[in-house]
Order: sequence, then structure tokens, then C-alpha cells
Amino acid sequence: MSLPSLGALTSLPALDHPDLLAPSVAAALRGWEHADRVAVVAIDPDLADTAAMSEAYDLPMSTGANCVVVGGRRDGEERVAACLVRADTRADVNNLVKRTLDVRKASFLPMDRAVDGSGMEYGGITPVGLPAGWRLLVDARVAAMDVAVIGSGVRRSKLLVAGALLAQLPGAEVVEGLAG
Repeated sequence: MSLPSLGALTSLPALDHPDLLAPSVAAALRGWEHADRVAVVAIDPDLADTAAMSEAYDLPMSTGANCVVVGGRRDGEERVAACLVRADTRADVNNLVKRTLDVRKASFLPMDRAVDGSGMEYGGITPVGLPAGWRLLVDARVAAMDVAVIGSGVRRSKLLVAGALLAQLPGAEVVEGLAG
């Protein structure tokens, strides 16, 4: 089976390179039936931001998918979701995400909480290997991508994954119009 690739990035089998993955990401991939179809690419950690990476590696923003962590409360219970949206869009936090989580107000989790809760580095948070209590909302446009560049849990690499496989991650909920 061939690995996904994009541009001049060098695709490596993710399972063979746990040193390029956050521990929770490596563990999740080891237990996922589609992991042999996931590539990891080493990048300059200073280019982990999607816009900087797209420019440096000559990739359109439409090849990236960003994972943002959102939370809200209802009846004293915190509800958290990771939202995976194309990099050229923004998650509809104030409307669709709020309604999907069934909370009065949804907002981005503070950076320190997102990093501590996910066990991943800021700028590398990914839908692979998320905490069990977090929902995973995947925008339908991400699920339709041939190859998506997503975080690897660390800033020094990215994962390349077919959008259809991202929609099959454990617990993934494909949501139409998650981003605008």
C-alpha cells in the first residue's frame, strides 16, 4: 500500500517513526486498523503553524486541516470537543459547535488546558490520540480531502492522511458545515 504524499514532503510510514509523534498519537496509531496508510513528514518546528508551513513547503492552505479544541458547560458539566476543519476555513464555534455540544457558550480552550489535556504540543494538536472524554467533530469538507496535512502531536512533524480515513477515526462525528 502506498503512503499519501504532497509536494516535496518526504512521506515516511508513521508507525515506523514514533520519534516523530507524541506518545498518545503513536499509541493510537498502533491500535488503529488504518495506520499503515498514515504518513509522517519531518518539518522545521518553527514552521508548525499552518500558514508558515504552507508557504515554506509550497502547499496550498486547502491541503491543511487544523484541529482546534473547544469547550463549554451545561448543568455544571464541561463538554470538550476537538474540531477538525480545513485550514482555509474557521470552525463555527458560536453556532454549530455550540449547538452540537449542547452548551450555552462554546469557546476555544486556553492553550495550557488544550496542551495539558491532550498531551500534545501547541501547534501539533491532532485528532489522532485524543483523550477518551473528548468528542471529535470532523467537518465534511475534511472528510472529502484526498490528503490532509494534520498535526502529529509534536511541532517537528505532520501527518498526511486521506480525509476519508480521518472520518473513520475512533469516535469521529462527521458534521456538515462545521466550518465557514
